[in-house]
Amino acid sequence: MCKPPTTNPANSNAQPPSSATGSRPIPPPSSPPNQTATTSTSPTPAPWAHRTLIVRQLKGLEDLISYTSVHWHMQEKGWHFAPASETISGNTTPDPLHPDYTHLRDIYFEQNPDYEGRFTVPTLYDKKTKRIVSNESAEIIRMMYTAFDGLVEEKYRGVVLLPEELKERIEEMNGWVYEGVNNGVYKSGFATTQEAYEKAVTTLFESLDRIEAELAISSTPYLLSSPHVTEADIRLYTTAIRFDPVYVQHFKCNIRDIRSGYPHIHKWMRHLYWDYPAFKDTTNFEHIKKHYTKSHGQINQFAITPLGPVPNILEKEEEVASVKAAVEKK
Repeated sequence: MCKPPTTNPANSNAQPPSSATGSRPIPPPSSPPNQTATTSTSPTPAPWAHRTLIVRQLKGLEDLISYTSVHWHMQEKGWHFAPASETISGNTTPDPLHPDYTHLRDIYFEQNPDYEGRFTVPTLYDKKTKRIVSNESAEIIRMMYTAFDGLVEEKYRGVVLLPEELKERIEEMNGWVYEGVNNGVYKSGFATTQEAYEKAVTTLFESLDRIEAELAISSTPYLLSSPHVTEADIRLYTTAIRFDPVYVQHFKCNIRDIRSGYPHIHKWMRHLYWDYPAFKDTTNFEHIKKHYTKSHGQINQFAITPLGPVPNILEKEEEVASVKAAVEKK
């Protein structure tokens, strides 16, 4: 959900809705999606949709939930499907269920011709009932945790991303990470006054400082000293991985970057990227950088995409020069 406010903020993707009910064109589902006929429309650049792609792979749902990525370039009418004539990586194709549809909004209007809300992603669609199940990432990933367990291998049923013993702490962390970090980068980037920008960016870096401190005392490589990946890691990762390549320059979040300013966050992020295919496979730096820099005309008028940072992510044992020097002095 990365489209900035234009003339009608209600129809933009600048910030995620606080709940699904504000943007869903149908009532909340009373049951999980059809277990054998579900598809997801999720653009690889969008951090909110990225969560669902990670969980889909961690839970072994690739054969149960098909996936189509909309084009990385946000147009005036919102997310659009790539035409068959354009070859793009990352499963960016025409909608296989609706080959005549050109935009995501067409699926929403199929549900409700009078729909006036936002055309947001991810969009979980039931192929049998031909209904949108949900377009709220937080809701979708929790459906994925257990709704399909009867159809996956035992090893995937054992992937518990919201363990009961950590649920309360994860919920608490989700709250302030969302406000300060996930949404904080957008508040900074789309601020229209110096005061609003400084307030947002200060809160953002205070939140990052807090995460850094928590990881510094973690007894494991994961947030909250969890013995394995949890929802908290997933929700933070999709913002953290975009921070140096995009948010530092594009959203003016440049007090510090991750690779030189937050060694524990940097180590945590690289552990997820390099050691878990679900994180690496779903992270497309080309799409991420092009989406932000070429879709936000009021921020980047000439749609120039910076070449850096180089590389987009460092190897696990590699450090920037300033960090190397600091380590050597110890």
